[in-house]
Amino acid sequence: MAAFLAVTLSLGQKPAYTLFDTGGKEAKYKKLVKAATEANVVLFGELHNNPISHWLQYELTVDLYQEIGKDLVLGAEMFEADGQIIMDEYFAGLITQEKFEEEMRLWDNYKTDYKPLVEFARDSGLRFIATNIPRRYANSVYKMGLETLTGLSSLALTYMMPLPLSYDTTLVSYIALAGGGPMGGHGSPGLRDAQAVKDATMAHFILKNLEEDHTMIHFNGAYHSDVYEGIYYFLKNADPSLDILTISTVSQDNISELDAENTNKADYIIAIPESMTKTY
Repeated sequence: MAAFLAVTLSLGQKPAYTLFDTGGKEAKYKKLVKAATEANVVLFGELHNNPISHWLQYELTVDLYQEIGKDLVLGAEMFEADGQIIMDEYFAGLITQEKFEEEMRLWDNYKTDYKPLVEFARDSGLRFIATNIPRRYANSVYKMGLETLTGLSSLALTYMMPLPLSYDTTLVSYIALAGGGPMGGHGSPGLRDAQAVKDATMAHFILKNLEEDHTMIHFNGAYHSDVYEGIYYFLKNADPSLDILTISTVSQDNISELDAENTNKADYIIAIPESMTKTY
């Protein structure tokens, strides 16, 4: 028994995550909650298949609701703008959960990773905003260029950012997607532009649904807001006065300290063990 206890103590705890500030100093979760309650927009960058990301998204949402109540609004990349009417009808009790899930073009991991957020918002009387451009239009930009958007109907144009789209193609994240930087030749201008229309559309719908003295918590892939680019860039361009809190999620072999490459990615960085179970 003594030998067993000695081995157990030497192994120590197995934390599921460590929270750091932007410079790599370990941070307290309650400090993150406080900062989030004071922000206009919280951009929660996730790793799509990481259960700790999704658990912390839910926990932070619940804690924010406990602090600010109905002044909280939710939004997400995972829902496309032309599905907003379906979301609203479900929240109003006009359609069943079955029909909502059947018609909403949900991601494959919806039931495990995003449904808890949707149901919490619905049960709490909060709004949930579908912020992403419909994927068919992003795909058209990727394959045929930004000019393809100008041929869309007036109705279709309500599901995206205003045209024409103007953005800084020299941002680090966009250079990489265009085939430069660390991605080398794997990107393309079409991929960069498709990413930009997603980022710009999400920023557009965040701003459109952000009321004074409210906080929107927005869930998106970390690459849509890392290094204060992507959605953050479009939000700040539109309204420099916005108080935006960014969160990123990273995967590391060792989470006792933040790897140098992961510092400065966001205001708060969630480091999760590389060995963590994936949701898909």
